[in-house]
Amino acid sequence: KAEEAVAAALEPAPGPAAGPALWRLPEELLLLVCSYLDVRALGRLAQVCRWLRRFTSCDLLWRRIARASLNSGFTRLGTDLMTSIPVKERVKVSQNWRLGRCREGILLKWRCSQMPWMQLEDDSLYISQANFILTYQFRPDGASLNRRPFRVFPGHDEDVCHFVLANSHIISAGGDGKIGIHKIHNTFTVKYSAHEQEVNCVDCKGGIIVSGSRDRTAKVWPLASGQLGQCLHTIQTEDRVWSIAISPLLSSFVTGTACCGHFSPLRIWDLNSGQLITHLGCDFPPGAGVLDVMYESPSTLLSCGYDTYVRYWDLRTSARKCVMAWEEPHDSTLYCLQTDGNHLLATGSSYYGVVRLWDRRQRACLHVSVPPGSCLWDVRTHYGLHLSVGDMAKDVLESENPISHLESVHHYCTLLFQAFPLTSTPLSSPVYCLRFTTKHLYAALSYNLHILDFQNP
Repeated sequence: KAEEAVAAALEPAPGPAAGPALWRLPEELLLLVCSYLDVRALGRLAQVCRWLRRFTSCDLLWRRIARASLNSGFTRLGTDLMTSIPVKERVKVSQNWRLGRCREGILLKWRCSQMPWMQLEDDSLYISQANFILTYQFRPDGASLNRRPFRVFPGHDEDVCHFVLANSHIISAGGDGKIGIHKIHNTFTVKYSAHEQEVNCVDCKGGIIVSGSRDRTAKVWPLASGQLGQCLHTIQTEDRVWSIAISPLLSSFVTGTACCGHFSPLRIWDLNSGQLITHLGCDFPPGAGVLDVMYESPSTLLSCGYDTYVRYWDLRTSARKCVMAWEEPHDSTLYCLQTDGNHLLATGSSYYGVVRLWDRRQRACLHVSVPPGSCLWDVRTHYGLHLSVGDMAKDVLESENPISHLESVHHYCTLLFQAFPLTSTPLSSPVYCLRFTTKHLYAALSYNLHILDFQNP
């Protein structure tokens, strides 16, 4: 259907046989006139007649709106990453992201508590469980999986802490201090000792691997088959390394550390020499470790961690201060972040599986997910949407722990009309990893892999 819609949009639309003279203008002029309309006006115009419905489905009319929308498949520079899907359809789904309209589901469950990491590639989901990495195939709707994994990648003696996909390889970091190299399309697997303690993070670009460990070192490795396991540089970070990322220019990499010393937890190193280039920031409190960091461009990157902030850095302006910061409103550690490369930012918190969506053009978050099973969900389920101050006060006074119950009620009232359920487990869990497409968001918690479907809410 999407291909037919694209073909129809590209065909020249013959003008209507009758109607206002405006519609008989040359198509180029009519496109110019309609380009000044907003979403609502274009939608109403499409209801006038079949010809206008077809005409207003043209991608050219929706590109400007899509670039200003959340998660519509356009980067900040205007590159279209989803050319196979009509722009109008993406703008429709974008409204669901903005308003928090979605349908929640569980894709996978596991019996034991895990710390899963995941990656998406085409129609495949890669997710770590214990010391394995499993590959699942998405069904055509993208909202469900084939229940049996079609590939299993073993190799570590302890849990997989982190992994990335690069050059048809899976590069994994393990709690056994080893790095694993797996070819995606065959059975080739190699692992080698990389650090004295667990390898917390790894990244790979341009045939170069960087790894960070609890042993307070970061190391640079080649991906070339004849040089696997040969360390190129060892960097003494003097602090535990929680996150790491290579610059798109392949000239440097950034480490996020535990912030237990008298230096910034964010430092950039030269990839060729291993020398320190610069520190980022100067006002991190002790213990403000960086749990996730990612480059958006060669000069911009995002970070988050224990100090409850997401920070946006632009190396062209200043390395001492971030250009934008978003604060987690309830002082929860931020375990992970993900961005659409434009306006949408998603973060995963440390308590109750809370996922927040942010519009980067404003300070406050758009929406927050509160899972059933938490104290907040208990209050929400009890009161529903019909809140009574008298009933609340009575329940607070009669509860075993009035102070805790009162805090829950206050918390719930703050989040009312923003909350939607994420997990059914009664145990609090961090969001260890999250990924999203233009239609779905996937969040990995201790016992489940959750999906939020924004295409069919």
